[in-house]
Amino acid sequence: MSLADEILNFYFSLPQTFSPPNAVEVIFPFDNPETRRVMEIFYRKYYDDGAPRTLLFGINPGRNGAGLTGIGFTDPILIEEKCGIANILEKRSELSASFICEVVEAYGGPEVFYRDFLFSTVLPFGLLRNGKNYNYYDDKETLAYFEPLITESIGKQMAFPSIQRKIATVGQGKNLACLERLNKQHGFFESIEILPHPRWVMQYRRKEKEKYIEHYLDVLKRIKVH
Repeated sequence: MSLADEILNFYFSLPQTFSPPNAVEVIFPFDNPETRRVMEIFYRKYYDDGAPRTLLFGINPGRNGAGLTGIGFTDPILIEEKCGIANILEKRSELSASFICEVVEAYGGPEVFYRDFLFSTVLPFGLLRNGKNYNYYDDKETLAYFEPLITESIGKQMAFPSIQRKIATVGQGKNLACLERLNKQHGFFESIEILPHPRWVMQYRRKEKEKYIEHYLDVLKRIKVH
């Protein structure tokens, strides 16, 4: 079984029925036929092998990015322009995806980048509250509700045969704190490197974007498998 098989089986077998607290809604893209088609093409194109990869854990998918494509830190526009995957998904642009696209290009392009790394998220699907993106850790009740699924999901991904035990968190603060706490409980990871969240860079440090791209490259080159 290739890594592509492992990834697709993971996403396509996720439970679909949830009732989170505090009027939080779930964005579940993996039952959308077009999203599934795009995911099949993407993962077969870049991960249909058994080569080792390093996992990069974001927070949870956003409504304009992976909440549409099903693929971490992509959006429907960039996945068509940069990965050659034409799609009929609503053509929305996502800030985090735009920054990561620049990192991928600076690293050597999609073929080179995805040969070394796999994006994931701590919570596999997106959340909304009052029509806006919501993070799994934004209130204690939501985190407690989803934590069993989060723990199970991380465990399953870390059990993929080609995934190494060194990871990076894409997002400091609460995302890092959650991964560190779960790691103390379950011993998922050998080490956790830290990458600033792309949306934070694009919103608050855009003038210094090139510096943060270089920081990404430094960390990625340090933790890649080969």
